Amino acid sequence: MVNSATTQHAEIWQILETVMDPEVPVLSVVDLGVIRAVAVDVEGRQVRVTITPTYTGCPAMDMIAMQIRMALLGAGYEPTIKTILSPAWTTDWMTEKGKQQLQAYGIAPPVGKSIDAAYLEDLIVPCPQCQSTHTVLVSQFGSTACKALFKCEECKEPFDYFKCH
Repeated sequence: MVNSATTQHAEIWQILETVMDPEVPVLSVVDLGVIRAVAVDVEGRQVRVTITPTYTGCPAMDMIAMQIRMALLGAGYEPTIKTILSPAWTTDWMTEKGKQQLQAYGIAPPVGKSIDAAYLEDLIVPCPQCQSTHTVLVSQFGSTACKALFKCEECKEPFDYFKCH
């Protein structure tokens, strides 16, 4: 027999999969890796979700916390959302599915791991449009602080790159 706490825990993660990042609406907060922990009380209605912002002061985190709260309230749970800053979020926490969704959306996913010493100027970032590796860094900051702006020399399209950190 399946433990009801285990079932509720799985249901909560399924609910969190429906909460999308407001800045990159193809990424769930689970695929983005900002969900650090989920705890359910003994009776199963009170839920504590721990989140870590992609950047300290990220303006999307208030919206994400509110969306998590609303999704859980809508499913009959009583949520508490806790934000922690340490350890700092890293692109290593993103799921492979999330990275594929970024690519399909037109944003180049992170290349390498956060511990890599490669700087943006030295990275070979494939174009998410044509997959060419003949790309150049235009700006260390793209549409948001967590992205850099690149340009493809083949198809001439500019594109955001989700920076490793």
